[in-house]
Amino acid sequence: MSTIPRAGRYRDAFASAEFRALFGAFVVSMLGYVVAGLALTVLVYRQTRSPLLSALTFTATFLPYLFGGTLLSGLVDRVPSRRLLAGCDLGCAAIVAVMTVPGVPVPVLFALLCVMSLLTPVATGARGALVADVLSPEAVVPARSLLRLVAQGAQVAGYAAGGGLLAALSPRAVLGVEAVTFTASALVLRGLLVRRPARGRAGGSLAGDSLRGVTRVLANGPLRRVLLLGWLVPFLMTWPEALAAPAVAGRGLPASATGWWLAAAPVGTVAGELAGVWLIPAARRARLSAPLAACGFVPLLFFSARPPLVPALVLLTAAGLCGAYVLGLDQLLLDVTSPELLGRAYAVNSAGLMAIQGVGFATAGALGEMVPPDLAITFAGGAGLVVVALLGRARRVPSGRPRAAGADR
Repeated sequence: MSTIPRAGRYRDAFASAEFRALFGAFVVSMLGYVVAGLALTVLVYRQTRSPLLSALTFTATFLPYLFGGTLLSGLVDRVPSRRLLAGCDLGCAAIVAVMTVPGVPVPVLFALLCVMSLLTPVATGARGALVADVLSPEAVVPARSLLRLVAQGAQVAGYAAGGGLLAALSPRAVLGVEAVTFTASALVLRGLLVRRPARGRAGGSLAGDSLRGVTRVLANGPLRRVLLLGWLVPFLMTWPEALAAPAVAGRGLPASATGWWLAAAPVGTVAGELAGVWLIPAARRARLSAPLAACGFVPLLFFSARPPLVPALVLLTAAGLCGAYVLGLDQLLLDVTSPELLGRAYAVNSAGLMAIQGVGFATAGALGEMVPPDLAITFAGGAGLVVVALLGRARRVPSGRPRAAGADR
C-alpha cells in the first residue's frame, strides 16, 4: 500500500520545543544583526562624512561571507551544534561590544564587520543541519520557510527599530544594546537546546577539512544542480531591485516611489511562500520548483513595454509570488544530500547565495550603465528562463535513508 507524504505545516515545526528555541534565538540575533549594521553605517558616516564609506558597510559583508562558507564550514561537523550556534552569537556580541569603544578607527570597524560576516554562514550551516535533526522530515521545509521569513521580516522591522533607537541614542549606544541582544540569543540557545555530540570527527586543518567538504558538496551532481538553480535564480531576480532608483527616475517619478518599487517583490515573496506551505502538497513541491521559478521570470519580460509605476508594481509582486519555488528546492536539497554532508551543504549554499546576489547587483548596475533599466530587467527575465530550462531538470530522488530526530551523527 503506497503512502502519500503528509504536507508539513508551520505548526508541525512549532510543535518542537527545540525548534521554538532556535526560532526565537534567530529572531533576536537577526534583529541584532540588522540594527547593528544600520548603527554602524551611521557611525561610519558621522566619523568620515563619506557617503562611499558609509555605503561600504552594506557591501563589505559579501566577500567575507563567501570565505566563511568555504574555509570555516568544517566547524559545522567539528563542533556540537548548540555550542557552535551559541558561540557564533557570543562572538558577534564581543565584536559589536568592541565597536562601541570610542575612537576605534574606521578601518578597524570594517575589519570587525568582516569577522562578524565570517561567522554567519557557519551558523547558517549548523542551524540548517540541526533543524533536520530535531524535526520530522515533513516539518523541515516549513521550518526553513519560517527562518527565511524571519530573515526577510528582520530587514523591515530591524531598520524601523534601528531608526527609532537612533532617534533616542547615539550609534555606539545602539551597538551596545545589540551586543546585549546577541548575548541573550546565545543564552537561549545554550539553555534550551539539547546537548548533542559533534556531527563528525576533526581531521587535519580546519581550512583543508572545509575545502574538502566544499569539494564533496560540489562533486555531487544532483546537489550541484540544486545549488546552482538556487543561486542563479536570485542572481537575476535581484535586478529590478538593483535598478530601482534609475527605473523610477526614468519614469519621471519622485524618489519616494523607489520605496514602493523595492517593497513590491518582497511582499509577493512572503505571500507566495506562505501560500506555498499552506496550499502545495508536500509531494508536489519539488516537482513544482522549476515551473514556479520560470513563472517568476515571465512578468519581467513585460518590462520591455516600459510599464507605468502601478502596472510595474503588479508585475514585480507577481514575480515575487513565485518565490514559493524555494520550498521545492529545500526538499530537493534534503533528498539529494546525505545526512553527514547536510551541514556543509547548507553552509556552502548560504555563502554562495549571499555572494552571487552581491554579484547580481553589480552586474545589473553595470548593464544599466549601457542600456535603459527596463531593458536590463527584460534581459534578466529572458536569461532566467534559459537558466531554469538548463538546470530545472532536478527531480525528487527519495533517499530512503532514516533521518534521525534526536541525535547528531
